[in-house]
Amino acid sequence: MNKIMVYGIAVLTLGAAPVTAQTGSTAGQPATTTGQAGNGQTTRPGGASASMRTSSPDHAFVMEAAQGGMAEVALGRLAGEKASNDRVKQFGQRMVDDHSKANDELKALAQTKNISLPTALDAKHKATEDRLSKLSGAAFDRAYIQEMVADHKKDVADFQKESKSGGDSEVKAWAAKTLPTLEEHNKMVQEISASLRSGSVGTSGTQSKGTSSPGTAAGSGSGSGTPTPGSSSGPATSGSTGSNPNGTNNPR
Repeated sequence: MNKIMVYGIAVLTLGAAPVTAQTGSTAGQPATTTGQAGNGQTTRPGGASASMRTSSPDHAFVMEAAQGGMAEVALGRLAGEKASNDRVKQFGQRMVDDHSKANDELKALAQTKNISLPTALDAKHKATEDRLSKLSGAAFDRAYIQEMVADHKKDVADFQKESKSGGDSEVKAWAAKTLPTLEEHNKMVQEISASLRSGSVGTSGTQSKGTSSPGTAAGSGSGSGTPTPGSSSGPATSGSTGSNPNGTNNPR
């Protein structure tokens, strides 16, 4: 009887073993699935999945756009203080207005992505601000506009790239929305730069100088230096003196 009982227990044990193994294998599968979720392949509770990886191109774009936007506002205010050219001053104010608005939009977007934007200029942009702050008048106008030409050429290219191939749909949409304004800025600053190089546009002082210059040139060309160009007395006197300096006597 004891042998029969032992044999029966052994049979039952062997029969239960596969069931236990299968149960353990099935229990292990949820653990694997949970591990996949932990690797970021699924949305995690509490909105943590909305965080943008700092190594992503979109994150780099957002950070650079934030720095560039702050710099545009800071330099635009500087232009309002130091520029002598009216168009340069107006352009600087346009930078303050447009980029302040864009910066606010970007800040709100960054908050939804759990991104902490910089609150102060980095070393590169701070050095530019310091350099321009030491200039004034026409020297500032040229240096500021030159900086704006380079900045907007790069900005337009960066925003075009993000608006076409950005990985984050919301950042991509913001870039596409902001791009037309940057393209308009780029066109404006190109025109101002060309005007400064040609000297055809300036402040009140530069404009008055440009207006009087053609008149002066016309006067010196037609009146032998006389203060009333175009009058008959100047040329006639010069002609008569040259032909007969003594009136009736022959110079020979």
